[in-house]
Amino acid sequence: MRATELSELAAFAAVARHKSFRKAGEERGVTASAVSHAVLNLEDRIGIRLLNRTTRSVSLTEAGELLISHLDPAFGEMAAALDALNRYRDTPFGKVRINVPNSIGPFVIGRIIAPLLQRNPNLQLEINATDRLVDIVEEGFDAGIRFGERVTEGMIALRIKPRIRLVVVGSPAYFETRPKPATPHELKRHLCIQNMFPSGARYAWEFEKDGQTMSFQPTGSLSLDDHELMMQAALGGVGLAYIWEPRVEKAVAGGELIQVLDDWCQPEESLYLYYPSRRHMSAGFRAVIDAIRAE
Repeated sequence: MRATELSELAAFAAVARHKSFRKAGEERGVTASAVSHAVLNLEDRIGIRLLNRTTRSVSLTEAGELLISHLDPAFGEMAAALDALNRYRDTPFGKVRINVPNSIGPFVIGRIIAPLLQRNPNLQLEINATDRLVDIVEEGFDAGIRFGERVTEGMIALRIKPRIRLVVVGSPAYFETRPKPATPHELKRHLCIQNMFPSGARYAWEFEKDGQTMSFQPTGSLSLDDHELMMQAALGGVGLAYIWEPRVEKAVAGGELIQVLDDWCQPEESLYLYYPSRRHMSAGFRAVIDAIRAE
């Protein structure tokens, strides 16, 4: 097989994976038009249409589905063969892509970045921080970080962090005119910032004490999907925020925020680094795993 033919097949596989010429081009480091040209050349050469194209979408034809079903395992085997060679290199190299929740990213992985790259100058680290649930295989990530209950079945999962929890905080100015809640039931009399998933769905504040559990759904006028903004809103006296404890520790210690209902806020499940099962692991990926686990 000629190099141009292999390149055309790789371009088609990227389009099939992303359902987008633009995203396929970004993955391959070329323009969308270059990817489109490569796929057209492939279709002309084999005399079969592989993609349905409109101005708004791209989808696979039946022939395209058949071809990608054979290409994916083949490209996977080639990638595994190249990864196996990394065992013979002393210095980790290449790109490693990690997906991590934006709400916990800074205090889970933030501190490892600088020392990891300083120790491994040939390593390229790409971190995608989003609270959207991501299929790391479908979207081309090497690994992800999630709470245990969100890890996809069949993944290798390594515990990487002590259990952390969500806590309720408010500013001293807010509590000047309102009593501190002693139980979650009293939150109904408070201004509470609503927590949103990236999809726009709201999620409840969960509490537990002495075997008793309670779920509270805020109905405040402010809804946010970013924990940094929640903290800033709480600091400004907008209302009470339900937020990851490590994010507000300094503000609580400095008296800028007051933590309430502490005995009702129970630890969450442990965090895990997870990734697909592989026969071979690159030296770069191994360096990232070791750094995260050590932290």
